[in-house]
Parts: sequence; structure tokens; C-alpha cells
Amino acid sequence: MTALLRGGLPRSAAVATAPPAPPSLTAEEALRQAEAEGLTLLRSESSSTGYKGVSFNGSCKSKPYQAEVRRGGKKVYLGCYATPEEAALYYARTPEGRAAAAAPPEPPPLTAEEAVRQAEAEELTPLRSESSSTGYKGVSFNCSCKSKPYLARVWRGGKLVYLACFATAEEAALCYARSPEGQAAAAVPPAPPPMTPEEAVRQAAVEGLTLRRSESRDSGFKCVAFKGSCKSKPYQAEVRRGGKKVYLGYYTTAEEAALCYARTPEAQAAAAAAAAAPPEPPPLTAEEALRQAEAEGLTLRRSESSRTGFKCVAFNSGKKYLKPYQAQLRRGGKDMYLGCYMTAEEAALVVARASEAQAAALQPPAASSRKRKAKPEEQPPDEPADVVVILEGRFVESTYTTRVRA
Repeated sequence: MTALLRGGLPRSAAVATAPPAPPSLTAEEALRQAEAEGLTLLRSESSSTGYKGVSFNGSCKSKPYQAEVRRGGKKVYLGCYATPEEAALYYARTPEGRAAAAAPPEPPPLTAEEAVRQAEAEELTPLRSESSSTGYKGVSFNCSCKSKPYLARVWRGGKLVYLACFATAEEAALCYARSPEGQAAAAVPPAPPPMTPEEAVRQAAVEGLTLRRSESRDSGFKCVAFKGSCKSKPYQAEVRRGGKKVYLGYYTTAEEAALCYARTPEAQAAAAAAAAAPPEPPPLTAEEALRQAEAEGLTLRRSESSRTGFKCVAFNSGKKYLKPYQAQLRRGGKDMYLGCYMTAEEAALVVARASEAQAAALQPPAASSRKRKAKPEEQPPDEPADVVVILEGRFVESTYTTRVRA
């Protein structure tokens, strides 16, 4: 059955009566058409096509140039074309393209020296940043745009807002310094110079704080992580607060990061609890752990599938731990970590103690050993009624016991 459109016309007839698509324009024809219509094809150094509002779409080989426009906060696609000039012509015909053509032209890019002098003239401070590869706060490097690879951006309302692309990092830093966020950051007093390890230790002693060591951290300190991505300040202080991880800052040395953590309420509460707790026993050697297991009547369970040689003992080889052997158990369907130890034997001893306790907890409570006489209805009809039964399931001297054993 032939499909009908509104008005009663067959779909095939409507397709046949539709005007054919105009032929593609060459670059020269598109330029002449733009001139005839009084339009300007806007150039763009940040676009690989050379034109504003035109992108390259390699999935369509015959018409790889795509015209697009931002409208109502959304990207609207205008079509694909054979040449970038024809796509730029369609962009120029839109209201957005006409408005962009009517806007004043952008000023020429500034050199690094010109940007620095302009910042001085406007009494602005381009903020330096050791954590940024560009050397400036609010400036990132965008390698996809070769002519203007430096991108200025700010955090505004909890979102990252891009300001513009520039040829030099200094000009991008000038753009950031002009923003309200950049001026607010410049008004903040500068951070104190970084401390050496000795200065951080002395400052902790002056403040009466304890830099808590941690053998499970490659930094050597509790709540201090090593971040190799930041070469100038690779040590990050962090704390657990309200069930979430809170980052306190980056520092040049692990001791300064540990000092920052030691100043937090969480660290002071942990230090007070550690001071009140009894000291940890010294670590056991392999021989001492074996002798202790023998003295407690425990068995260290061997395992051929574990590289440590013991069941439920793992080896942490990724980092240089002082106590690389980790004891762990499955309890209630979850992994339970029992601690880290210097030798596999001591870790296996801890596992054996926990396994012994777990096995004892799983056993049913022992029944009373009080003796009672079995009732006649509980006995087989052909057995004597004076059989004495212990509730644990063992029978004592009786003809019934002798008969069963026989």
C-alpha cells in the first residue's frame, strides 16, 4: 500500500516534486557568493579549517566540512559541505554569524614582553604557579591549537569556565588576572616559603605536635601521599573528615605535609589515643614466630599458591614497605585485614590466632555433662531401662554399650 502524506499525496510523489539540492560550491564560488550577499567569512586561527563555525568531520569523505553554531546554549548543526568556504558561507548567513561579523575585530596577539608591560600598566599581577606546566595560575596548555595553545580559565560557580586561547602564556595569565577570580586570588596574602625537613621537625616540636610515622606509606608519614605528577610539591596532606577524604595541600617535603596533618583536630585526637594505648610489642623474627606458634599450640598453615608460603598472607611488593607481609581473613563475606608485619611467619601467626578464635566462635555452646536417666519411651523396646546416657552422645557401662561395640 502506498504511504500517504498530509493532503492525500503519495510519499513517492512528494519526493519527486521536492526541489533538488543545490550543487556543491567550489571555494571560489563560495567566496564570490559571500561577496554578492554582503557577508563576511570569519577566519579563525583556533579552528583547523581556518574558519569560525566550521569543523572537520572525517567520517564523511565527500562533504567533510561541517557548519555549526551555538544557539540557546546548545550546538546546532547546519550541514556538511565539500569545502570549508561553503560551510563558512552557511555559518555567515545565520544570525549568530552576522552578529560575530559585526563585532569589533580582536586585537592582535601580544608577545610575552608586551603582556608583562600591559599587566604593569593595568596594575595587575599575573599569578605564578609551580603546579601548572605553563608556570601561571589559571593557564593550561592546549596542544590541539598550535597558533594559540595557551588557555585561560577560571572556576566560577563550581564550574570550569574557559575564557580564551592565546599565543603566549603571559597573555593568557593577563586575561586571568583581569577576571574577578584572578583579582581575588591576587589579593590573598602569599603563601609562606616551603620548609626544609629539619625546619618542619623543629616547628612541630615548638608547637608540641607529633609527626606520626607510617610504615604503610611510601612517604613515611601517616596521611601523607606522594604525587609524582607535581614535581615541585609532590607530597600531599590529606585527612578523613565526615566520611570523606579532605585534601589539605601540596608541600615540598614529606615532613612539612606531616606537620600540616598534625595540626588538624583528627591528627591531635589520633595522637592522644595513641599516647593512651599500650605500646605495640616489638616485631618477631621468623624463628621467634615459629616458636611462639608452637608454644600456643597453633599451626601456621602453608600454601603453595601464595608467594609468601602461607595461607591468608599477602606480600605488598608495589611499594617499599617496612612491613610488607599483610595478614587478612574472610569473615562474614568480607575481607578483614589483620595488620602488616616484617616476616611472613609473624603474619601467619596472627592469622592462626584469628582463625582459632573464629573457629571457636563458630562452634555451638558445649552441652551440660550432667547425667540423667533415659526415659523408657526414648529407648529401643528391646533394651534395658537402666542405660545411662551422657548428653554429649557417649554411652557408659551397660549391656547396651557392650552390644553396640560388638
